[in-house]
Amino acid sequence: MIDSRTPDNFEWRFFLVSLGILLLGVMSIYSVTRDVEPSGHVPFYAKQAVWILVGVVAFLGALAIDYHALARHAYLLYGLTLVLLALVLIMGRSSRGAQRWFALGPFAFQPSEMAKLVLVLVLAKYFADGQRPGWLQRVIVPGLLTAPGLLLILKQPDLGTAMSFTFIYLSMVVVAGLHNRALGLGVLFTSMLFPFIWELFWTSLHEYQRERILTFWNPATDPAGKGYHALQSQIAIGSGGLFGKGLDEATQSRLKFLPEGHTDFVFAVFAEQWGLIGALVLFALFAVLIFLAAEIAFKAKDTLGLLLGAGILSMLGFCLTVNAGMTMGLFPIVGIPLPLMSYGGTTTVTSMAALGLLLNVKRRRLTLFY
Repeated sequence: MIDSRTPDNFEWRFFLVSLGILLLGVMSIYSVTRDVEPSGHVPFYAKQAVWILVGVVAFLGALAIDYHALARHAYLLYGLTLVLLALVLIMGRSSRGAQRWFALGPFAFQPSEMAKLVLVLVLAKYFADGQRPGWLQRVIVPGLLTAPGLLLILKQPDLGTAMSFTFIYLSMVVVAGLHNRALGLGVLFTSMLFPFIWELFWTSLHEYQRERILTFWNPATDPAGKGYHALQSQIAIGSGGLFGKGLDEATQSRLKFLPEGHTDFVFAVFAEQWGLIGALVLFALFAVLIFLAAEIAFKAKDTLGLLLGAGILSMLGFCLTVNAGMTMGLFPIVGIPLPLMSYGGTTTVTSMAALGLLLNVKRRRLTLFY
């Protein structure tokens, strides 16, 4: 049901912080791609601005439609998402050994990014529908719900999104109130299956993905090959110093030593340009966003709102942590975008829809009756 009233309980701090991060992302994308001639002759920063406008529509839509109504259609949405994930393997666009996108003229659509938010909705619906006393209902059944999307994403292959999928599942299982006995049985069951799961996971990866994980421990062993991205990212961050080099003197990003500076490594670009002070300001903005999101989630007046908020928080928090960590050499490079900052239409629109859904939970917490 769409509510056309003036939004009450609208969290302006939340909206303005999100807008600030989006603008910093566009600025970073512009600085690193302004000399690049993209396909279709539409600049990357202009494409990102278009996607942000689409994201505003998604944000308002997710805010306006009652999340209870959305949850009633969760399984249908998940089924449609699985169809898209299957179709992209057949008729999707390939790039650098991965088949993840549908081509839309000069733009592209990546269903695996959207699938993360749909998974949050599905698991929230499942756990909110009733009591789940046993480990089978609390661990295995939601795992079976997660598995089809996870396997299709691994098939693309998209290791970063697959990791996000797994983390969302684990987080929501814990938030749903997993008992100690159920946790122990779940861990035991998972441990028994781990060799088979690992074999499936490892064989689904391309050779370059396996080598990236293996060279994570010491990228200097292959500085011109699989360790190149990690080393150049760390050099870019370190060269920013305390106050940064500015937009024009950031040589690592401007001279293209740092690959994928507008997508996976946009944080390294930002850190080189604005230095430690700028990076701390950016982290402060993200910290405020996460704090406000957590406050909304844990003040929700029903289980569905709590689970939606917690799932969205885990989705965004995981991507933020892993992206920043991999650019600094703390995690392997697995191709996870930085929320609200990295170039990418589907990830931008999905993140903004997720934020709208969070504010939806807050907006309606005073209108629920029992």
